[in-house]
Amino acid sequence: MNELILSIFLTLLPLIELRGGLPLALLNASKYGVSNLLIFLIIVFLNILLIFIIFFFLDNIHNVLIKFNFYKKFYSFYLKKMRKKISKFEKLHSSIGLVALFIFVAIPLPLTGAYTGTFISWVLGLDRKKSILAISLGVLTAGIIIYFSTLGIISFLN
Repeated sequence: MNELILSIFLTLLPLIELRGGLPLALLNASKYGVSNLLIFLIIVFLNILLIFIIFFFLDNIHNVLIKFNFYKKFYSFYLKKMRKKISKFEKLHSSIGLVALFIFVAIPLPLTGAYTGTFISWVLGLDRKKSILAISLGVLTAGIIIYFSTLGIISFLN
């Protein structure tokens, strides 16, 4: 059961998120007699829940923490790292709108999950409700891709 709890914990971490938590959970689901579909739903739900938590943090707690030097340095470092992705996204967004945010989050690659999608939406001041929908659908799509990829690999190895 510890592996399933670890999977949930990994799902909540930036950079790892769904891409790390879901495969690990699926690998251990049968060991504990837990349905793959239930695992999928829990992990995707938690990743979507992160969107609201991140927006809350950025809207409220960020403004308090930015006054502290250690946080300001971390934020500046992260923003600097994200500049290229934000620039690419802005160009794409100007032509296809919030579909770009969906596509960005839906592709299960490092730095393209709920954390980064929400951060980009916040930095660019995109419409909140539409962004939440686009990011949520992107998380769901990435989850489906990872779900079937992981099950395919598991069945291949067995």
